[in-house]
Amino acid sequence: MIFDTHAHYDSEQFDEDRDSLLESMSDGGVGMIVNSCASIEDFDKTIALMEKYPFVYGAVGVHPDDAELMTEETLARVREMARLEKAVSIGEIGLDYYWHKEAHEHEVQKKMFRAQMDIAEEEKMPFMIHSREAAQDTLEIVKEYMKNRKMSGGIIHCFSYGKEIAREYLEMGLYLGVGGVVTFNNARKLKEVVEYAPITQLLLETDCPYLSPVPFRGKRNTSLNLNYVVDAIAEIKGMAREEVIEITENNAKRVFHII
Repeated sequence: MIFDTHAHYDSEQFDEDRDSLLESMSDGGVGMIVNSCASIEDFDKTIALMEKYPFVYGAVGVHPDDAELMTEETLARVREMARLEKAVSIGEIGLDYYWHKEAHEHEVQKKMFRAQMDIAEEEKMPFMIHSREAAQDTLEIVKEYMKNRKMSGGIIHCFSYGKEIAREYLEMGLYLGVGGVVTFNNARKLKEVVEYAPITQLLLETDCPYLSPVPFRGKRNTSLNLNYVVDAIAEIKGMAREEVIEITENNAKRVFHII
């Protein structure tokens, strides 16, 4: 079944129908979901989803948008959550220079990125990375950790760079998350990456409620829409959709160490 490796069902956009929507996933072909922490204030919401739904797992960490709010206590909480039975990744962590332009903001983000990569190493968990308009800095930090530390693999969530950057991550044995953007007419760069990358290193993701695929672009996204992403990848790769689902599901279970 479809494995959505990155969702945000803790978002207020799901407050009115969260339970009924999640209960419909199996009928829609979705078997597993990883709900990814973003803001510090939403930690408990992700934990609640993990506890309530057998098929929902958690990525625990702090998005770079909240880097300046992080303290030693925050890092201790991430480490504590990482030890929960259904926590499968440290994320989403990384760098975002789109909204944060100042050099001092970049330095704080890099410090907290490294601090959470340290937790991923210590807890023997894969990392889940957010990178927006920070291609080189993100790559350099990931290379530093993959070369010099004992990391347990990882994912570049919502991959948005070109083939040259993709090659660097793929050669490190990392996975690329692909979502609704691959269905956009103007997504030439991502389509080239999907064509180039081995299917054994691609993952399905929504980033819901964001980034809905065509024909729902601009509307609230859900894991049920991954069928359109599957179709797009199948067409690009010249594969059967069932094969795309099976291989990406196995990829997700492998990177998250789910037996």
